[in-house]
Amino acid sequence: MTSRQNRVCPTGEIVANPARGMFMGNRGCLHDHQGQLGTARWRHKNWITCALSFKGRKRHLMAPGSYTELFFMDESVACAAGHRPCAECRRGAWQGFQAAWAMNFGKASAADIDRSLHLARLEGKDQRRHQAVAKDLPDGVMVLLDGLPHLVLGGQARSWRPDRYGADRLLPDGSVTVLTPAPMVAVMGSGWRPELHSSIITGANL
Repeated sequence: MTSRQNRVCPTGEIVANPARGMFMGNRGCLHDHQGQLGTARWRHKNWITCALSFKGRKRHLMAPGSYTELFFMDESVACAAGHRPCAECRRGAWQGFQAAWAMNFGKASAADIDRSLHLARLEGKDQRRHQAVAKDLPDGVMVLLDGLPHLVLGGQARSWRPDRYGADRLLPDGSVTVLTPAPMVAVMGSGWRPELHSSIITGANL
């Protein structure tokens, strides 16, 4: 069976890949009646990261007229793509995120946060990227090294693949290109942490 085009990469692209993700996302309806994506990559500014299951709710993937179910390997990938925790199905994660946001930018509603994130995650229709000193970045941030996405963790970098993380490498001295939107980096710097894929435990041995 051909994979649907609903898997989000840390670099912002939405691709077809059979690997199962830890989280689902929502940006509105991006597909047509045949379940094919058009040119639009969002329909609203509240890009959220949702649990795969919640209160027994069932969905038919890419149903006509319904929102497009997007999937992420883990929450670090979702954050790099500009998604924040859902306030309903991931209430605890959202409350922690909102509190860390307030530490940096003042108390804000979900709508206010979504507007700020929308400006920070996009440059036209493309992912907005920025530069930062690699060793100053908190755990959970995604960066580009040699043109490929890597996760910052424990002062090192872990290469990203669609189904798992790879081996450790040292973070370079100096600045790197950061994929995670700058406000998300600040939130992680205040102690909030995205949920990571289980391969993070074994990736160093791959």
